[in-house]
Amino acid sequence: MMEGNQSGPLPAQKDEDQGGDQGDMVDARPDRSFRLSLFEKKKKNGPEQQPEVPVSNQCRIVNPTFKYNMDYKKVGKCIIINNKNFEDQTGMGKRSGTDKDAGALFKCFKSLGFEVNIYNDQCRDDMKKLLKQAADENHNDAACFACIFLSHGEEGHIYGTDGMLEIKDLTTFFRGDKCRTLIGKPKLFFIQACRGSTFDDGIQTDSGLADDTEVTDANPRYKIPVEADFLFAYSTVPGYFSWRNPGRGSWFVQSLCSILNDHGKQLEIMQILTRVNYMVATNYESQSDDPRYSEKKQIPCVVSMLTKELYF
Repeated sequence: MMEGNQSGPLPAQKDEDQGGDQGDMVDARPDRSFRLSLFEKKKKNGPEQQPEVPVSNQCRIVNPTFKYNMDYKKVGKCIIINNKNFEDQTGMGKRSGTDKDAGALFKCFKSLGFEVNIYNDQCRDDMKKLLKQAADENHNDAACFACIFLSHGEEGHIYGTDGMLEIKDLTTFFRGDKCRTLIGKPKLFFIQACRGSTFDDGIQTDSGLADDTEVTDANPRYKIPVEADFLFAYSTVPGYFSWRNPGRGSWFVQSLCSILNDHGKQLEIMQILTRVNYMVATNYESQSDDPRYSEKKQIPCVVSMLTKELYF
């Protein structure tokens, strides 16, 4: 355990095999040439002399704030892509109930201060153009960006009306090296779509539910990863179906809107999404005349590369 106060980043851990501070390494096949060169040198020159460790001038003392700065002229743009009807060759059926989701999301994100636009029945090229255009806009006066996909899907893919494409082909436009006016700002993606064809049968718990259950700006003087500050909130975990009711909308979106409407301006985003997870997991179970589709469950999935807390 480290004792005392630390003022700055910890030094790189020493590589025990190589006997010195060789800097950071990747988890890949090791390069043995360095070890062999040390062995040869030891044989020729007698006992090995420990090399002096150079003093790095790359260390910086950083005092970060752990909340994203939301003090901008605008909260940001929210794009909703609502795909309901699909071309016959895709084999995908009509997504009845998705308009209910889109309407609820529009009101919800509008109330949080976003500038919200809904785009219905977008083909693959339309989706790419739309997201590329959004990434190319100037977001200097915006605190963040949000995008919501309502469509069919498979693991790692989302459907346009004419076929599927990789989700990363759409989100990559917003990487730090491509969308510089969103560097250091949260980029949020909410994805209501299947991620496979597996059903979650659920499992009976032993004890039931608890009684108290209720339904910086980037600093240009240092580098950050280009994949930083993204958040992906998926309606389900990899490999599984995502459920939608034709009359009431999808379990995930309706739960998301419910929690955001009640707590969107008080709770941090991960607290919000944890409550969404709970609501979907406990309040929903599929009902169908076909027993193969009845009594199934669902759990959403959050993948976060956020570097600070996000409060709307």
